Amino acid sequence: MKSADHIKEIAEKYKDSSNALYLGRGCYYPVALEGALKLKEISYIHAEGYPAAEMKHGPIALIDDKMPVIVIATKDKGYEKIVNNIQEVKARKGIVIAVITEGDTTIAAMADHVIEVPAVENAVGAMITVVPLQLLSYYIAIMRGCNVDQPRNLAKSVTVE
Repeated sequence: MKSADHIKEIAEKYKDSSNALYLGRGCYYPVALEGALKLKEISYIHAEGYPAAEMKHGPIALIDDKMPVIVIATKDKGYEKIVNNIQEVKARKGIVIAVITEGDTTIAAMADHVIEVPAVENAVGAMITVVPLQLLSYYIAIMRGCNVDQPRNLAKSVTVE
């Protein structure tokens, strides 16, 4: 699969990162949270998901040329605002890995790496964009020598008292 190979190449570049920031707007904010959670759980890299609209309230201070910022930046009603967020990251020499709608040349020109997904409605978009983030986490974890089938300190079942 061409996309999986491309994601694997990106993972190779950032497997030794200590931190990562995930940004999303609207229905893509929970996708950012899920992407960060997966990276933490299976690769043991510190990662945080944040609403892109709130980036200036804390996370922007941490952005530098060593921390990848993964941005869910598909074409939807918040597109122009997410473009502005990417410009803010780049102004601080941040590394941008953007999940974009196929054929988006605007963000492709700004980002360090892009992962393209098909153009779909927002409700489906969240399901589509989470897959490449999960693959990115998976490949990073494997490259770091982590056991993705048995992550440390995670319960495999939920118990209720």
